[in-house]
Amino acid sequence: MSEAERGTVLLDVTRLLWRRWRGGLPTGVDRVCLAYVAHYGPGARAVIQRKGFKLVLSRRSSQRLFDLLSAGGPGFRSNLIGLLMAASPALLDSRPPRGALYLNVGHTGLDEPALPAWIARHRLRAIYLIHDLIPITHPQFCRAGEDRKHERRMRNALVSGAGLIANSQDTANEMRRLADRLGLAMPPTVVAWLSGDALHRLPAPAPAGRPYFVVLGTIEARKNHQLLLRVWTELLRRLGPETPRLIIVGTRGWEADDVLAQLDALGRLQPYVEERSRCSDDELGELLAGARALLMPSFAEGYGLPVFEALELGTPVIAANLAVYREIAGDIPCYLPPDDPDAWANAVIAFVADGPDRSAQLDRMRGFTVPDWAAHFAKVDQWLDGLPDPATS
Repeated sequence: MSEAERGTVLLDVTRLLWRRWRGGLPTGVDRVCLAYVAHYGPGARAVIQRKGFKLVLSRRSSQRLFDLLSAGGPGFRSNLIGLLMAASPALLDSRPPRGALYLNVGHTGLDEPALPAWIARHRLRAIYLIHDLIPITHPQFCRAGEDRKHERRMRNALVSGAGLIANSQDTANEMRRLADRLGLAMPPTVVAWLSGDALHRLPAPAPAGRPYFVVLGTIEARKNHQLLLRVWTELLRRLGPETPRLIIVGTRGWEADDVLAQLDALGRLQPYVEERSRCSDDELGELLAGARALLMPSFAEGYGLPVFEALELGTPVIAANLAVYREIAGDIPCYLPPDDPDAWANAVIAFVADGPDRSAQLDRMRGFTVPDWAAHFAKVDQWLDGLPDPATS
């Protein structure tokens, strides 16, 4: 994409803004949004949505907002209020430039009924990054009504999108199946893997203390923490005081009441199971680098950034046998059914020591390189250059 074209980019930062406002640590989707701010932010204009209203900031105010979003920190709220107050006269004219490229890579606001009309009225080239269709394909793991809300998001993306960016071929395939079911055309689509480089090149700590395994992700039903608690109960029965530790990294989510109740009353598992709701990048990198393996027993995923992060650090992965994991990591991880606790218990025991299974995975890992953002944006930029411009068609 040329510098002139980048000057007409409208970058929707609604998700990032509200996530920063609430003070949470960046999730995987947040990291993607931040990467897009870093790449497209120079010269772009920020878009903020709220209950159907869309605010398009001036370039100058946008740059200040992008800087604030990238920095985060405890002063974000006061800095944001100051920015919006200083920019208020310029905010009165929030019309987007006709034919601009509108990028929404966080899903936020995609369910708004007025979005397609706003896109059409200004003849924007709307590009959406699709992270997953899990609320539609696996509604049992999501909040009540989230399947209908997500279908509205995806329908709007299909109806108003000039193009879609899929984070995996598996996600692209699911989107095409939805388009066929809804009787809608599938917009031009590019598959561009996301980067797993947030934790790279951190030194591995010297082995010390009890061996441990890590599970990373929001504590919600589809992440299948329930299986791991069953596994650790079985390990305690088999191994007694030699049981390794399980470190659960992630905030508490939804549809996981049974798991949360167990975590609040671990009983005999107390010395062996640890929950960490907050973990900085450096802490997480050190934690992963020292783990015997990353455990990913999810029932469904749109991508698998923790898998890349672990492999980049030289940490083995034991994962559910999902198509997306095989797409991004090939035959490197140890794959297991997500509903077989005995198989997982046996695998954990095998990976506690440097036995043949763990050593074989370390051998398969040699030469593995994770995708980087430079490759992602080179692919996306080239694809964007070939898309038609509604303003001239």
